[in-house]
Amino acid sequence: MLIVLQVASTYAQGIDYPRHEYPRPQFERELWMNLNGKWTYKFDFNKEGLSKNYASAKGFDKEITVPFAPESKLSGVEYKDFIPAMWYHRKIKPEASWRGQDVLLNFGAVDYYCQVFINGQLVGKHWGGSTSFSMDISNFVTLGEEADLVVYVEDDTRSKLQATGKQCHDKDSRGCFYSRTTGIWQTVWMEPVYRHALNKVQIIPDLDNKQFVFRPTYRNLQAGTKLRIRVREDKRIVGEGTFAASDAGFCVIPLRFPKTWSPENPFLYEVYFDLFDADGKQIDNVFSYAGMRKVHIEGNRVFLNNELYYQRLVLDQGFYPDGGWTAPSDDELKADIQRGKLAGFNGARMHQKVFEQRYLHWAARLGYLVWGESANWGMDNSNEAAVRNFLSEWTSIVERDINEPAIVAWTPFNETWRPKNLEIQSRMQDDVYDLTKALDPTRPVVTASGGIHAEKEDVYAEHTYKQDPMELYNQLSKSERGVYIKHEESADYAGQPYMVDEFGGIRWLHNQQNEGVAKSATSWGYGTPPQTKEEFYKRLEDQVNVILSLDNIWGFCYTQLTDVEQEQNGLFSYDRESKFDLEKLNKIFSKSREEAKKEVEKMLKDNSNALGK
Repeated sequence: MLIVLQVASTYAQGIDYPRHEYPRPQFERELWMNLNGKWTYKFDFNKEGLSKNYASAKGFDKEITVPFAPESKLSGVEYKDFIPAMWYHRKIKPEASWRGQDVLLNFGAVDYYCQVFINGQLVGKHWGGSTSFSMDISNFVTLGEEADLVVYVEDDTRSKLQATGKQCHDKDSRGCFYSRTTGIWQTVWMEPVYRHALNKVQIIPDLDNKQFVFRPTYRNLQAGTKLRIRVREDKRIVGEGTFAASDAGFCVIPLRFPKTWSPENPFLYEVYFDLFDADGKQIDNVFSYAGMRKVHIEGNRVFLNNELYYQRLVLDQGFYPDGGWTAPSDDELKADIQRGKLAGFNGARMHQKVFEQRYLHWAARLGYLVWGESANWGMDNSNEAAVRNFLSEWTSIVERDINEPAIVAWTPFNETWRPKNLEIQSRMQDDVYDLTKALDPTRPVVTASGGIHAEKEDVYAEHTYKQDPMELYNQLSKSERGVYIKHEESADYAGQPYMVDEFGGIRWLHNQQNEGVAKSATSWGYGTPPQTKEEFYKRLEDQVNVILSLDNIWGFCYTQLTDVEQEQNGLFSYDRESKFDLEKLNKIFSKSREEAKKEVEKMLKDNSNALGK
């Protein structure tokens, strides 16, 4: 496997900058330069910096630690009020040894709109707070010489024209809305790339035909270029081929005895892409990985690798007490997945946030199913400008993460409630479904997780926070054609797999005295809090039993993995301390459906006897 070199490798030797690991593990090049660490910055509350030529600045008065947003503690700023615009600056110096190659400047994510300048010249612009992007800065820098990099950011959280997710539109956090994220919040880096190098490669696992299908595209196609693809299993080449470089071509590598990827056996193949010019000179070398994994739907059931598979997911908001939207370390991304697995889940619904690529890397390595979601809350679904913004951002989200084996569903929208214009929203939902299936026909699309459902969706997903198990049973068991919850404006249920992808949310204050504080002015959650931990376990198990016992439900997602600020209904506290006995949780969430049915039958019998009395 290729490893990070140059500046990034110095972190272990004591260089003080965070998030030193390679940020794009699905498409990893050997030579790169990490630009995280100390930058200077200036807030621009009146948006006057462009007219004052801040773009030509040689530095600003205050320091910020990138890639942490200014609202976060780890940024060193911790400014919590609205930031309509701000400026960043740092010196960059592309290596002289990169001669003969172009220089790409890469951003993991910048929220929301940004302009990038080098030595006062505009390099490019980008819209979208959750998506990664690159800019070719070759014509703006001289190798071996310093240059001034300036990034201008605008983030109008309250405009209703952009997706903001769980970022609060009020000054202070409240309920299930949390601190905002402004500006750079993922790693920034440079890399040298030949003009005719690979642009990207889509990897399509084809389990039924025992092959991987690769679809490469190139930065600038050159006649005579050859692409060699090698697939390796346990240090042994099991598939190899050399292909003429073509933007119209597909490269097929058959496997005699393919090994599948699943949460129970998360096997990954190593994949090497080597590009050679017409003279046989190597002009690109990229490392990747791939999982031989198939997810599909038959009737109202979901299959993984052609076998029925029940999804036991947990809601993960991806907020951190010191980093906000940005994990403080790569280890913490990995640890959140390990926490979910220890609690008995086989995956997570990444909720109202597009997670860092390294989270998906660890999900693939550890065996953890993931639903890829957007941060759609905050936008006005009736506003055609907002819809236009969302369509381009969602396209980039799917294209960035399409190769990740852990992603088993796309979820563009969460809880699409009745807007000012239902027709615009319904059209948008159907258009996004068609767009997603055009980009990736290999995964189901959960067009709307809860809320108003449009005509086109592969999985019908609904939310319920009924706390009493009998009320929950009565709500979910009384159905027409297998649909339990249906909003008046929703399209009719069409027999898809039905999932309860939000439930529970049982509030429990961590380290509370006398176990079971009934109410707290600073906490938020669903239902009346249990008075004791035993009451918590009983309520949780009864709810899980009900869902597992119903044949027409084919998966669940529990709310939620961790507390987030004032929302205190996580299985772990905000600082990731376990609030409960993980063995007990694991036993509840991994329970067999047969066992759950027996316990629900007993519950119904006991309830009937109680009513009779």
